[in-house]
Amino acid sequence: MTNGTINANTTTITLGGDLTVRRIGLGTMRLADGPDRPADPTAAPIWTPPADRAAALALLREAVELGVQLIDTADAYALGGGEELVGEALHPYREDVVVATKVGVARPSAAEWVPLGHPVYLRQQAELSLRRLRTDRIDLLQLHRVDPAVPLEDQIGALKQLQDEGKVRHIGLSEVTVEQLEAARAVAPIASVQNMYNLAARDHEPVVDHAERHGIAFLPFFPVAMGAHAAPGGAVAEVAAEIGATPAQTALAWLLRRSPAMLPIPGTTSAAHVAENLAALDLELTADQAARLDAVAG
Repeated sequence: MTNGTINANTTTITLGGDLTVRRIGLGTMRLADGPDRPADPTAAPIWTPPADRAAALALLREAVELGVQLIDTADAYALGGGEELVGEALHPYREDVVVATKVGVARPSAAEWVPLGHPVYLRQQAELSLRRLRTDRIDLLQLHRVDPAVPLEDQIGALKQLQDEGKVRHIGLSEVTVEQLEAARAVAPIASVQNMYNLAARDHEPVVDHAERHGIAFLPFFPVAMGAHAAPGGAVAEVAAEIGATPAQTALAWLLRRSPAMLPIPGTTSAAHVAENLAALDLELTADQAARLDAVAG
């Protein structure tokens, strides 16, 4: 089953066969994070709305004006506060803007992210997402995490029920294996997979290749988490200097070259960084430069 349109050497991708967007989106997790943000970006509680709400709203609006066409959020970000930001900032939505959200993770405390895939819960959360996003249909609803306590077919079945009711346009998954992806596809068409993937974290190589073969978009989160790999003298910094780009842009360019299924969703609170990220769409790596980046060890 082919779910979308994936062509090599293009700056756009078509989700689910009918939603064409630029291949650099915006992850909004950082926008739904109050002043208690820790230094480690992977450990942030994402528990309270931003201290400067006006700035977050402005960033979302400017990102769309700059050319971002995919906005990714989740009901777990600040207990729905992330979705509320997106709805307030962008509704009524432009026709060329696609909003993706996620359900399936409960937040009983700031330190806990608990997979919860009971079908009734997933359907309830989707209804709340619709209200917060101020829409009657979610463009892309993703299962945030697979709940090992609930049969996967029941979790996907709940999303399929929402799709059949016209409340969801396309279904996606997050942090899944090839086997889980195939099991989900036996229940409903899957338009996207959102797994952690970047130059230094490549555990999901098989999922990237599988998604590409089946016309499924791959949305890497933390796409530019490079750490020491971007240090002066490293391969990323050297290639960046050669192409006149920043290390972050170079990392994004590598992802885009890695597979035409790639649709990175870097997060930022800076409009300048949004513009910088989008500029990576125009960067080209030589075969030699790509090979040197390929050799960067995780």
